[in-house]
This record gives sequence, structure tokens and C-alpha cells, in this order.
Amino acid sequence: MEVLVRKKRKLVAEINVVPYVDVMLVLLIVFMVTAPLLNQGIDVELPQANNEPLSIDENLDTLVVSVTSSGEYYLSIGATGDDRQSITLEALGDQVSRIMNANPSIQVLLEGDTSANWGAMINLITTLNKAGVSNPNFITQPLNDL
Repeated sequence: MEVLVRKKRKLVAEINVVPYVDVMLVLLIVFMVTAPLLNQGIDVELPQANNEPLSIDENLDTLVVSVTSSGEYYLSIGATGDDRQSITLEALGDQVSRIMNANPSIQVLLEGDTSANWGAMINLITTLNKAGVSNPNFITQPLNDL
């Protein structure tokens, strides 16, 4: 009678992380290449002002209304670059009114190009007041030292 002796195999509890490191490095390179290409916001030349930075609550939603030098209006909550399209002043007022009714605590920021028409800014502020925005904040560049 022959006795079969089984050898106990020791389990290997190691994870080969080399493929994960390779994937991580490829993703890192992809993000490093694409990050500078992302266009954040509308291209406006902000005016300079000697003001303290706003205390914006990072946890609250922010609504950004932009006026370009050609008098076009843009409205954004999280949209970037080419995703945004020009909007009429009346449509902007309707949308802001709906947004304010849904979320009264939303922060409203205005950014206007330095060469934008002053009348376009006054019309925008009047429309925002009618839509329920009580005190919008202006986005400006810090004043350069002379």
C-alpha cells in the first residue's frame, strides 16, 4: 500500500502592483497634457480694483454672469469654455429667476470685460435685481503696483 503524501502549498498573499503603477503614470501624463488645454470661463479682460478678496463659501453653488466686450451675456453654473453660449438679456433674467427660486442661497458673481459697454452692465444689474438677486458681487483683477 502506497501512501500519498501531499505537500502543503503555501499561499502567496502578494499583489503585483506594477500594472497599477503603469496605468497611474499614463493617467498622470494624460492629465498633465490636457489640463492646460481646458478653457475655464469666458475670455474677458477684468477691470482692476483695490479691494479685499470676497469671502466665497466653497460649499454653496455659484452663479457666474459674464458680459463680453461685444455686449454678449453668458450664464454659467459649472459649464466651461465652449459649453456656454451667448444668451439674450430677457432669457438670462428668466433663467436667473428660476435659479433663485430653486436655490435662494446661491452666490451670484458678475464679471465684465474692461471695454464692455457701461449700459450693458446697468441693464444686466437691473435684470438681475428684477430676477431676485439682491447683491451680486463683481469679479475684478487685483490692482497692479505702480
